[in-house]
Amino acid sequence: MGKSTPPFLGRGLLKLFPKFDHDSWTGLASHCSDAQPINGSEFLQRQEKLAKILYDNGASAYIAEPGANAQYFGNISKATWRLSERPLLLMIFPALEEANIVAKVTIITPAFEETRARQLSVPGFDVSYISWAEDEDPYTVALHALSALEIEGPIYVDGMMRYFIVDGLQKAAPGVRVMSAPLEVTQLRARKSQAELDLLRCANEVTVLCIRAVQAQMYIGIRESQVRVMIDEALAAAGLTERWALVLFGENAALPHGSGSDRALGKSDFILIDAGGLLFEYNSDVTRTFMLRDSSIPLEHTTIWYDVHTAQTLAHVTAREGVNTSAVDKVARDWLDGRGYKGYFTHRLGHGIGLEDHEAPYLRGGTDDIIRTGNAFSNEPGIYIEGKVGIRLEDCFYIDEGGNAVFLTKGIGGQARSPLYP
Repeated sequence: MGKSTPPFLGRGLLKLFPKFDHDSWTGLASHCSDAQPINGSEFLQRQEKLAKILYDNGASAYIAEPGANAQYFGNISKATWRLSERPLLLMIFPALEEANIVAKVTIITPAFEETRARQLSVPGFDVSYISWAEDEDPYTVALHALSALEIEGPIYVDGMMRYFIVDGLQKAAPGVRVMSAPLEVTQLRARKSQAELDLLRCANEVTVLCIRAVQAQMYIGIRESQVRVMIDEALAAAGLTERWALVLFGENAALPHGSGSDRALGKSDFILIDAGGLLFEYNSDVTRTFMLRDSSIPLEHTTIWYDVHTAQTLAHVTAREGVNTSAVDKVARDWLDGRGYKGYFTHRLGHGIGLEDHEAPYLRGGTDDIIRTGNAFSNEPGIYIEGKVGIRLEDCFYIDEGGNAVFLTKGIGGQARSPLYP
């Protein structure tokens, strides 16, 4: 489902709760120990592909600020450069060199931050840095860097860029169209490489392993807040950063993002854990609804669990290259409606996942997006009956070269096996 709760406050929270057996986290650290960040050559390939699209479309440049798109093309994330009112911009534009289209990379930086900007690990051949002083307009400075190219085509910008920056660029270049990057550009990030899939796979696998490790230490009477601390400890031991988790017991899970209470686990309560984190900037996002050996779950609730599981399976089988994303949502929704839950599956089936926990394309109704090889999505049907029960099962998957859906969690068993075996 994704981040809906604040990041954990740290180990100090452990003082509030009983100590748990952290030996249970043994083995989690080794699962992703061989994982490697995206290497420099892959960044260069991304820039070259972008430059060719820009050239073919007659576009002047692509501009992004720190975030997922700047991370994808220039290794500049919000973690490495915090956003402020003073823009730092990544500019990539095409150039012809000996009949070859090459990518030129320029960083527009506040002058007093130029030294720090030059310390960023920005891939590219002859990356240039242009600074703007406090009494200068940064957008005029940015456009001046492009004026020498004598290109009058549109300027593509990161579609998630803050509006005041887009507005500033447009005012600095009234004769040039400033527009969100088209589908050809956004699909570069939407279709994952093997290196990206390897990171997504390991991050999602180890998140499931963490949930299983936490389940083994839980007991009737434990509180949601205690389990949040446990899952954070497990995710930390696994090597994930920017960790988060949603822990909901019983009827609290009927609100997909929780109620803000701190319920004690009852024997008749299902447990919902939705958790994730980052592995070298790539996200995990897993939800399991499960029980303990000492639980006594009502038959009605167990039936719902298996119906949700079937919906997830049907969606997985339907998701293939060339299929409309809305069709995948529809098959899961139609099944649940047919089982008598019409109106209780209250959110879309899934979202893209990669450098962002929620990113395009999305598995939802009302869209004409087409699934392509390399796309990665969450598959997370759920039933939410307020005052009674909430059940969601979430695994992320990708589309392989053969056009088939493959769970990113396949290596450790894939989908949950049963309410007792998440």
